[in-house]
This record gives sequence, structure tokens and C-alpha cells, in this order.
Amino acid sequence: MESNQGGDELPCPSNYTTWKECFLEKVQQRCLSLQEKKVRLVQAQKAEEAKVRRREPGDWLAREWYNEEKETLDTRIYLLDSLLPTLIPGVANLLMEVERNHVLVSDQEPTRFNPINYLGEYLMRHNPQYNVPTKPGPYPREIQVVSEELKSLRQGTTSQRLAQMRAEAKNKREEREEMERQKAEETERRKEVLAALFEEWTVDGSDRIPAALVQSTMRFFRDVTDSIPEDMRKATHDRKLKILHTLEKTINLDEFTKLVLSYTEHVSGDRFQEIMEYLHNCAEDFQEATKHDTQRQIFTDLFQACDYRKVGVLDRQKILALLRDFYDRSSMVDESEFWNPREWPIIELQDINLMGFWGSLGDKEVCEEVSENLVLCQTEISEGEILGREPVDDDRQETDRMSTSVTEGIVEATDLDGDTVHSEKSSSHEDIKTEREAEPETVDRQEEFLPGSASAENSLSIDGEPGSEKSEESILSREHEIETKPEGGHTSATEAGSEGQVSQEDSGVTETTPEATSTASGDRAMTDTDVTESQQDIPAAEAVKETPASNQSQSDQQTSSETRLQGDDLLPDQSKDSGPSVAEIQNCRDSCTKSSFAASCLTLPQFVQIMDNFVGEDISLPTVSRLTAFIKQEYKQTEEEKKKQLEKVHCMSHMAQRKQLLEALFEKWDSSTCGSLDLEEVVAVLRTFKGGMGKEALMKAREQLCSRYPQLSKVGKLSPKAFQAFLELIASKFTGNEDETIDKMVRFLTTSVEQSHTKSLQSSARRKWLQDIQQAAESSVTSMEPVYKAVLKALSQDMEAHGNKKRISAYIALLEENQLHPEQGQVLLRYVACTADDAPHLLNQVLHRDMKGISFAAIDQGKPIYVPRVQLHGNVHFWNSDRPVEESTGSLLVLPLYDAHWRVFGILGLDTLRDQCEKSIFLMHEITFYEGVCHAFSKAYHHICMQENVLQVAVTALDWLYPRTPSIHAVTTYLVAPGKDKDYALCKVITTDNTGQKEVHSSPVVLLREENLLRDYLFKCTDSSEVTLTSVYGEHHIAVPLHDLSRQTLGIFDISIGQHKKLPPQEQKDLQKMLKMAQAACSEILQRSLEGREPTQVLEAERVANVRHAEILFHRFMLQELRECVQELSAESFAGIKSCAEPPALVHDIVKAVLLLLHPDWKGSEETESWSQCKLKLDDKLIQEIYCFDPTASSVQVQAELLLDLITDVPLAAVWQQDSAPAEYLYQWLRTCLALAEITKSQHTEIKHP
Repeated sequence: MESNQGGDELPCPSNYTTWKECFLEKVQQRCLSLQEKKVRLVQAQKAEEAKVRRREPGDWLAREWYNEEKETLDTRIYLLDSLLPTLIPGVANLLMEVERNHVLVSDQEPTRFNPINYLGEYLMRHNPQYNVPTKPGPYPREIQVVSEELKSLRQGTTSQRLAQMRAEAKNKREEREEMERQKAEETERRKEVLAALFEEWTVDGSDRIPAALVQSTMRFFRDVTDSIPEDMRKATHDRKLKILHTLEKTINLDEFTKLVLSYTEHVSGDRFQEIMEYLHNCAEDFQEATKHDTQRQIFTDLFQACDYRKVGVLDRQKILALLRDFYDRSSMVDESEFWNPREWPIIELQDINLMGFWGSLGDKEVCEEVSENLVLCQTEISEGEILGREPVDDDRQETDRMSTSVTEGIVEATDLDGDTVHSEKSSSHEDIKTEREAEPETVDRQEEFLPGSASAENSLSIDGEPGSEKSEESILSREHEIETKPEGGHTSATEAGSEGQVSQEDSGVTETTPEATSTASGDRAMTDTDVTESQQDIPAAEAVKETPASNQSQSDQQTSSETRLQGDDLLPDQSKDSGPSVAEIQNCRDSCTKSSFAASCLTLPQFVQIMDNFVGEDISLPTVSRLTAFIKQEYKQTEEEKKKQLEKVHCMSHMAQRKQLLEALFEKWDSSTCGSLDLEEVVAVLRTFKGGMGKEALMKAREQLCSRYPQLSKVGKLSPKAFQAFLELIASKFTGNEDETIDKMVRFLTTSVEQSHTKSLQSSARRKWLQDIQQAAESSVTSMEPVYKAVLKALSQDMEAHGNKKRISAYIALLEENQLHPEQGQVLLRYVACTADDAPHLLNQVLHRDMKGISFAAIDQGKPIYVPRVQLHGNVHFWNSDRPVEESTGSLLVLPLYDAHWRVFGILGLDTLRDQCEKSIFLMHEITFYEGVCHAFSKAYHHICMQENVLQVAVTALDWLYPRTPSIHAVTTYLVAPGKDKDYALCKVITTDNTGQKEVHSSPVVLLREENLLRDYLFKCTDSSEVTLTSVYGEHHIAVPLHDLSRQTLGIFDISIGQHKKLPPQEQKDLQKMLKMAQAACSEILQRSLEGREPTQVLEAERVANVRHAEILFHRFMLQELRECVQELSAESFAGIKSCAEPPALVHDIVKAVLLLLHPDWKGSEETESWSQCKLKLDDKLIQEIYCFDPTASSVQVQAELLLDLITDVPLAAVWQQDSAPAEYLYQWLRTCLALAEITKSQHTEIKHP
């Protein structure tokens, strides 16, 4: 009978298991069982031997056999192994027998006992070969030990190697045990340190702290030090942790200790001490943040108390005026604690007087001048009628001044509560200067205008044509000098050279004609038709704003829009007397939606941040209470002001709803998801609106729309913005209420489109795929690879779902200038992306115009070209040479890629050459969807280009800043991108150390709010779009937002200034210059991507193709401001310099360098070497030459080496010490001209030698 030796049940074989597999498995289990028994037996034996050794130690007399003498080593080993283990017990037994038989007693009779025979008998009976050995005594046991030790002395033997291995194992075991002991002691010591540290983290005597805070703190440590060990870097970054999204989850001491030790398990004692110091500093920051949150809550309550009607905004200028009043009333001790409300960042950079901004005026003088500009806004409602529909003199004069261009006649603007202000253009130089000085008082009272009116009486009639002239230079002026009107609406200030203007107000709504376009003024220059409603200065319009970092996904918006159009109630309820408040509108978006930047209003995040900047971090709670009580008492609004403010909010809510409705209507009409509508098709349907009564209005609106979008007459396609503008223009031409007309028009157009359920599902799926392309662009920051993958994926998904699963090949080719072989054509097509199967044959290939192909025909015609049978065409270029031409059968489709100005910049190609079907053709609904893919790719491509240009501006700005600001320790640049759960993320794209060395991250580090609680100031800066001052890890930081055209945060400069609370005055001013120029350049870059907005080209280098304009823009805006400063000078301004018989050498060198830059042929002549001749050149003619000088012009020869020899070693501080405004302006102008000349030279070199 067989037995189961392993004691385990045999496995149950399945029906398909062979007998051999069952047998092997059975044997394997038995072998494992026997092995386990043997191991247990050996372990028990060793334990018993150890027990015996402890009870009966070995006899140390046996150690006498041990010595390292090599001559007798083998003999002793033999004796100890073969003879002595048996002989010694025999001798011992013999001696006991002798004693028992009294053999050695002399008085006894001799016995017959023979010792030799007895010993022999014993040895024969105990022969180890035939007898089981008895239990060895202490001496034999020790002999065995000595024998093994002697054997280990013989080199090359197995015993020696075994003994060596045992010795090494023993040493390692002892070392391991010692390390474990030391580690246990170190762990206990660290637990004691962490217990003391835990007490520093607790607040209000609680014995628990937020777990998310500890996680965020440990993750942040890798950014604090570069010497972090790789194992800890992996623990803090690569390890997947469950990041908590709330501070409600708390941990106690044991959990805190376990969590921290899990990060620091393998770090050294010194590194652990560094981490503890870091955590100690973080604990102090946490304690300060807790106090700070209490202070911010006080400001939040103050906002709620001042917001009487709960509309969600306060008057910005009133608050700033109250802060100045409180600051002036405070004692000298309190003033030292507050931030001066007349200085940046409490005021905006655009509010600082231009002359003082670039000059060396003392802080006091500058503050006094700014104080005059920032007058308290009187929010009285104008009772007079606002001019509307009045013709304006078309005879406009264009000014070349850097201040805001002011048109002839009257430009009307209203502040938040309806005040009407006027500014007039003066014909003389003195009048313009006086007007510029008065502009801040006027401009600060302007409001952000609403996109339209709510009644027919207040509807805007637009009859003019757009101005043909454009200002030669962009204007850098104050932030709120030019307010932006959404598409379909208009701006509040006209551009120089525009031909007409209409101004009107309805319930605080002010509009101008589309011809009254804004100037390209730094970061505020907007086109009248391309800026969305989200540019309103109060957050009501945020309910419908879509940005890359928007917290509401496009799919959610589109779903809601489609639902509204497909339902019965398509239009908002017109019977309600009042619209929702701002807070209610904001509820349409996620709670962490970024506030738009306001010129005349403050939202809650903005108000709290400004108050926080004003009081600083070291303010006492009683002082804060005194400040809040003062503002609560002094901030007052009349009933009329409250009523007007509420009416504006209601009107903005209505306009936001209208925008959503028109977007949904566009999507319903664009059932093929091609991204545009046919103008003629829309016009044909609208001809029957109201029984054809509005044909005249339709024609006028069409004519006006084509004048606003000149490309419409060529392409005949309506974008969503143009479609909305078209409907609003038509409604404005009808008599009666404009809102009712639009509502009726929307109902009419909705019923004019029939769409089946299948078609609706197809459209919805395709729109989702197109959204994925845009989301890929927004998430990838500056990489095009995710966009290419998203495009190819969308094409593949559509072919699977709606294309009968045809097998297609797709590729994207972009136009480039042909610099190597211009004889083959001025441009070429480079294939940058394609499907995987075609990559070996197509990727990175170049198609020239003189080669076979239809791609350039599609580019030239601007229309898709479809070839049903490529084998019969004769002009198709086949890239895959492995495939015979006769086997190349299928269809080919080439679609042009358009930018926002409807200019072709590449192609999208698709073919079915790999499909096995005989008739594999593209259907019309597929072709229209591919046009939508082209439109989505164009948006994504230009978004990536915009991001790259913004980064280039940041790099140029940092290069300019660092030599001038040694007190800045580091600058980190972030861009805003979509994040998780409808929140946004911050992508770290540039890191700059204290030496100015920059690292541009090709794979940006992504910061999420819930994972970076210690850097919450970055997210506060993003939310409020305000400068944020804070202290983190013992260093003071200045977080400065970069705004997009909707005044939301595009990026952030995180500036670390070390232990200093504030930069030195000179460095602070240089920082402000950098920030202002960077913002202006970014705004210009963003405006260039707008539909119908041509780029403003001031310098000759900007007109050259393939030149990195982003690098030039920063210095170009700086040059423009310096031109303006020089233009403000007059011959009398040089009186102080000219009065010197021998001026300081520094002044002479600056004047000499200016003259040599303008007149290189004067080198070494009396004109520059003699001061008596130089000072004669300081006149109005020189000012005009400086103003018109273009350092990038091809006709200008800049001798940079000669000029640098004169001013290289001249620090700006030395120029300031001269106390001469002309010298300062000229010096800064020289530096800027040289920088532009160097950039132009380097870029031209790159073009010649690609």
C-alpha cells in the first residue's frame, strides 16, 4: 500500500492532464517534503550540538596541537583525524581501568591485568569503520575543531576554501547584525526627533496634522536641494502615493513618524538632519500660513460686508483710494509695516508714469506723481444722454507717440457705475503732453464694456469701413486705457488712423464701431472683433470663457449646448425681471476658476490678494482689524450706484447666455464638424427670415462683416466668431428690440436645420475626437508629438466608426522656406508626421515644387483636391518605391491647412493605397470631417507655436534681467495647462539660478494644487491674476502673473529674492521694466493669432520671414517706450548738459556713442571727439533722429564693437548718479538698440547658414 510521505493531498488532475505531468508533480511534492524534513533535522541537530557545547565546553588542552608550522602540518592533521579521536578515549578508558584494578598500587600483589592488551582490545572494539562512534567528550570535540582549523591552513584545498567561505559568512553576519543594531538605534533616535518635530507642526494644541500637507512637504524637498540621494528622489517622486485632495484627513504622531520614515529610510544621518531642518522651516511656514489664513479670512469677510448687493465685485479704484488714505493717516511705525499703495504691485505697471518709470526719479517723487494719476473714482451716474449713432469726423490724424492714441472729437467711456469721461486730442505737442499727464485720472475711471445692448433703442448701428491706416508702432500705456469689446462688439478707444467711431451707452454699456479699433499697445492692444466676452472686467463673463486652463471642459459645454438646442426651451426666460448675480454665474464653472484681470473691479480673490500684499506678513492683528474697520466704514455706494452696478451684471449675464446660445447654434449647423459654415448657405436661409423683410438689413450686415473680415470674400467660410458677429450685425439693422430679434433669428435658424439621431450621434463622436486634439496641445505645452498622435488617432477612430473600416494612410506636411535649393522653388513641404506603416518611406521627406504631386496645387488653390484613382492621374508622387506603380491603386485626398488669417501653412493628406478593396473612396461626409480635423490641428499647432514664442520672450526677458539684478536668487517660469478633475496645473518650463544659467525643461515638471500645498502661493497668484508676495522656506518670493488677452493667467514668474523682503530700488525698477515688456510682448504674440488681426510691425526685422519675432518683441517694446521718453525731451532738456564746459566723461561717452550710432561716418572726427561740437547736436533734430531710428534696418551699419567700448563698463547706477534724465534715456536707448542689432545679426546669420 502506498503512503503519502509528504502528508499533503495529491493534486487532482484535470481531464486534459497527462499521466506524466501528474507523476512529476507528485514526485516534486514528495521531494519538497523530504527536503523540508531534512532541513528541520539538520537544524535540530545543530541546536542540540550548540546546547551540548554550552553545557560541556571543549577541552582547551587540545589547542596545544594547533600551530602554523608547515613541516608537521600534515602529520598533525593525520593524527587529529585518524588516530587521536579513537586513541584518546581508549587511553582515558585504560587509565580508569588501571585505577579500578589498582595496578599502580605498590603494596598490592601484581595483577594479571595487561594494559597493552586492554588498549588493543578497546581499539579493535571501537574501530570507527565498523562501530557506531560514541558520544565524543570535550577533548575529542575540541580536537575536531583544531583539525578543521589546521586543514584551513593548507592552501588550495577544499577545506581551506570552505573555511574561508565560513569565515566570510560569519563576518558578514556579524556586520549585518551590527548594522541592524545601529539602524535600530538610529531609527529610535529619529523617532525621538520626529516626535519633537511633530509638536512644532501641531496647531491649537491638537495632536493631529493634515496628511496631505506632510505628503506635499516631502515631495517639495527634492526641489529645495540638488544633492538629494537617488533612492530618496525615487521615494518622493516615483513612488505612487494616494495624494489626498483635502486637508480633512489627519494623522497622529505614530502615523506621522511612519510616513516620514518611509521617505527617509535609506538616507544618511547628515542628510536626515538636513531634512529635519527643512521640515522645521516648513513647520514654521505652516504656523505662519495658519495665521495668514486667519488674516485672509478677515479680508474675505470684509469683501462680503462691502459687497452690499452680493454681485461679487467691488470698485477697484475706491479700494485703492481707501488704502492710500489709510496709509497716509497711519503713523510712521505702521507705514513701515504696510506696502506703499502708490507702488507696484499694489498699482499696476501701466499706472506708473512713463518718464519716472525709465528715469532715476526718487521713490517719493514717483509715488507722488502716481498718486495724482490714481484719483479716487467718483461713481456718479451721468444723467445726460450718451451720444449714439452719431457720425464722427473721418479726418483723423495719426500720432507716432508712445502714449495712447487719442482720436479727434470725443471718446466716451464710463466707469463701473456709469460715469462718463471725455478726452480730446490736441493738435500741439504741449496739449498732447498735458493730456497724457491727465490720462490716468481719466482712464482709471473707465469700465470694461459690455458686448451689446439689451434694447432696440440702444442697439448699435455700424456703417463705417475699417480704417486702412495702421499705427506704425504699438503703444505701451496703462492697463485700462484701452478696454476690449468682445466679438460683435467694439473697443472703447480708437486706433490712430481709424475712420469712424460711434459711442453709446445703455445701462452702463458703452460701444464703438468696429472701425474704432484699438492700438497695439503692449499687453492691452486688442482687435475689436476677436476678443471674447471673457475680457469683461468683472467675472460674469467667466461663465462662458473657454481657455486652455479652463475648469469646465469643452465637452461639457457642448453637451449642454446641444441639449439646449434640441430641447423645447431654446432661449433664456425673458419674463424674469432680474438676471443672476455674478456669484450665480460663476457657479456655472468650477470653484477654482481663475478670475479675469479687472481694470475697474475687484473680485474676491483679487481683493484678498491686494489686501494681503498691502499688509504684508508681519502685521499685527489689531492693525488688521483697524484697517478692515476703516474700509468697512468708508466704502459706500449710493442706491443709484448699486442699482446701476446690478443692472450691468444682469446685462452681462444676458450677454453670456447669448454667447452660449449662439455657440450651440453654430454647433447644430456645423453637423459635419468641419469647423466653419458656408457663408452663402447661411445667407440663403436668412433671406427667408421674417418673410424676406430683412433682405436689406442682411445685405448691409454682410457688407459690414466682409469689411471686418476681408478674407470672407475669398474663402466664404464663417468661423464661430464671425457667425456670431454676423447675427448680431443683422439684428442691429432691424427696428425693435435687438434681443428679441436675435431670439427669433435663433429659433428660425434652429428649425431650419434637420438632423437625424444617427447624424447627431456621429457629430457628437467626431466633435469629441476633435476636442482631444486641442486638449493634447494644451497639455503638451511645447511638444507637437502628442498633437500629431491625436490627429492620427482621430482619423483612425473615425475610419473605424464611420468609414467602413477602410485602411488609410495619413500624413501632415508643413511649408518651409527653401534656403538650400531656392531654384527648386521658394518653399518646400516637409513631412513631419504620418501613420506608422508609412514612417520608413515618408517621415522627414521633402517635396519640392518642381517634383510630381498635387500638394502644391492644393496649396495654391486653397481647396481640397480629391483623386479617386491615383493610378490614372499621372501626377501623383509615390514615396514607397518598394510598391510597384501598377499595384498603387486607391484614392488620394489632399487638404490645405489654414491659419487664423486663412493663409495656407501646410497640408493634410490621406490615401487608401493600403486598402484591399477595389473601390475604396472617400465619401463627402468623411471629407468634411477631415476639414474639421485640419481646423482642429491648425488651432493646436498655433497654440504650440504661441507657447514656444512665450517661452522665447521669457528667456529673452531673463537674459536682460539677470545682469541688472544680482539680488535675485532664482526665477522659475511656469505655464498654465489643464490639470485633473477640471482644475488646472502649472508646468515648470524654465529654471534660472542665481548666476543666470537657465534650464529649459523639454519635459516640464507638472505641479498640481493638491500635491504642492507649500507652493499654494503660485495657485493663489493664478486664481487672482494678481502679484503675490510670500515667504517660503525662509526665502521671500514674488509671483508675477503673465496675462492672456482675456486677462486670465497664462504663466507665472516665480522670483526668489532670498532673505530680503524687497529688492533695492534700482533692481526693483529693472524688474518692473522686464515684467512690463514681457507682458507687452506676450500680448502681441497672442493678438497675432486672432482672426482678422494682422501683426503690428514696427521694425524692419519683424517683416523678415523665418525670423524669431518673439526674441525681438521684448526689445522692440522697450525701444518704443524709450523713444517716447526721448520724444518728451526738448532742446531745453539738454540745457544742463550743454552748460558744462567739460561734462563728466561718462556723459560725453554716452552722447558720443549716440552720435556714432546715428552717423557711423563721424568716427574719429571733430563732430564726436570735441564736446563743443557734440553739444551742438543736442537739439530737436537729434530727438527726431532717435525717434525714427531702426537698429534692425538693413541700411543701418551698427559698429557694435566701437559703441561697446564706450559704454560697456558703465553701470546704470553710475548713469543715475549723474542726475540727468537725457543721459539716462540715451543710455537705455543705446543698450536697447545694440541688443536689437545683435539679435538681427545673429538671426540673419542663421538664415544664411541653416
